[in-house]
Amino acid sequence: MIDRSRVTQRARRWLRREDGSATIEFAILFPVFIMIFLSSVELGMITLRHAMLERGMDMAVRNIRLGTGTAPQHDEIKAEICEFAGVIPGCATTLRLEMVPVNLRTAVSVPTDVDCVDTSEEVQPVRAFVNGQENELMILRACVKFDPIFPTTGLGRQLRTDSAGQAALVVSSAFVQEPD
Repeated sequence: MIDRSRVTQRARRWLRREDGSATIEFAILFPVFIMIFLSSVELGMITLRHAMLERGMDMAVRNIRLGTGTAPQHDEIKAEICEFAGVIPGCATTLRLEMVPVNLRTAVSVPTDVDCVDTSEEVQPVRAFVNGQENELMILRACVKFDPIFPTTGLGRQLRTDSAGQAALVVSSAFVQEPD
C-alpha cells in the first residue's frame, strides 16, 4: 500500500527545489536578447548604407554644382554616386535616379511615390530624368535596394520589402542648374 504522507512529502520537496530556475530564465530571455542583437546589427548596416548613400549623393551633386555649364547625364551621376557611396552592394544595378525640375512660382511639388528598381520585374526605363534650364532648381532623388541581413528576425522582418525581398533606401538633394 502507498503511504500518502510519504508521497505528499516527496511532492512538496520536489516543488521546493530550485534546480533549473536559471535555465528557465535563460530559455525565456535568450531569444529576446538575440532578437535585440540581430536588430542592432541590421539597424547599424541600414544606417551605414544610408549615410554612405547620402554622402555619395552629396559628393555627386557637389561635382554637378562645380561643373558650371555642363549638363550632367544619368549614367555619369549614377556612376559617381556609386563610387562615392562605396559600401552599397550591387549599387550599379540597384540604384535608380530621378531628376525633375521644380518651378518655385507654381509651387508644384515632387511626386511622393519613389521610383525604385524591382529585380523581380522586367527592366524599366529611366523615369523623369530631365536636365534643367539655366538657373532652374532641380531635385535629384536616388533609391537603392538592398537585401536585409536577417530578413526573418526583428527589424529585418519589419522592413517594407518588394516581391524580391529587398528593402529600399531613398535620399534626395537639390541644386540649381548653373548657367553656361
